[in-house]
Amino acid sequence: MRPLNYFITGGTGSFAKELILRLIKKKMANKIIVFSRDEFKQLKLKENKIISQNLDKIRFFLGDVRDYNRLNVALRNNIDVLIHTAALKQVPATEYNPFETVKTNVLGAQNVVEGALNNNVKKVLALSTDKACAPINLYGATKLTSDKLFINAHLIKGKNKTIFSVVRYGNVLGSRGSVVPIFLKQKKQKFFTVTDKKMTRFNISLPEAADFVINCLKNMKGQEIFVPKIPSYKILDVVRAINPKPNIKIIGIRPGEKIHEEMISKNDSHSTLEFKKYYIIYPTYKKIKSNVKDGFSYSSDKNTKFLSPMEIRDEIKKYSHTFEV
Repeated sequence: MRPLNYFITGGTGSFAKELILRLIKKKMANKIIVFSRDEFKQLKLKENKIISQNLDKIRFFLGDVRDYNRLNVALRNNIDVLIHTAALKQVPATEYNPFETVKTNVLGAQNVVEGALNNNVKKVLALSTDKACAPINLYGATKLTSDKLFINAHLIKGKNKTIFSVVRYGNVLGSRGSVVPIFLKQKKQKFFTVTDKKMTRFNISLPEAADFVINCLKNMKGQEIFVPKIPSYKILDVVRAINPKPNIKIIGIRPGEKIHEEMISKNDSHSTLEFKKYYIIYPTYKKIKSNVKDGFSYSSDKNTKFLSPMEIRDEIKKYSHTFEV
């Protein structure tokens, strides 16, 4: 397979950085266009040793997915694969700034769809979140809308050969704003702040997420939402992984937060196919023959695999170099 030309929105984020490194190491990229609005993060990304040694393959474009004209110009580079990672993600911030979130996560997604179609991009893969499944917060609602825009782009593309798919996964271990970096900081304090003792979450590391996206790029045919089979953890077990005898202070859930997360709701069951390492959700109008039970749901509290405190401790040690604090 020849090296391809990649375009990554939100290209200076933690996931994008991991993906760029993997594309370089696997010699999959002829060219990588990093599209982001933060010139300082672009500068920091260039300082990475592997990236600095491969700057002949990487181009840095300043721009925002809200700005269609800039996005459209940047896409005039014979792009084979567009990976859309740009989004406003922090739940409390998105609750407080609703229309700013809509402008990035919804209008920005539509700009990506139209830019890809206008420039004949071959494949578009958008990153989603477990919060897009049966959403109760604005972030989840905007990402659900974004998912629909990408999947249903096939209904408006006419003779254009661009294909669109989505990847949906859970909490990234150690990502900015997640519990692990917070708990690691609180290890030196008198207590750990926990929102709710019953809380569970899905877990995936940055390298695992990047590898899953690369596999989806190879397998996508269009109109799929790919969902990896990943383990869950109990929030109290994360605390115990850091301190076996913790002093815990319950502070209550934040606005828009769930006790448990879902990646596939029972209403999706009739349009879901199960494979060995992942699920695929199809749009309901595809009329597929599902191979999961009617009423099936994939939720963090009913998962078949939970990480123990010892396993969580090992995960933290293994992937600590990818954490954003």
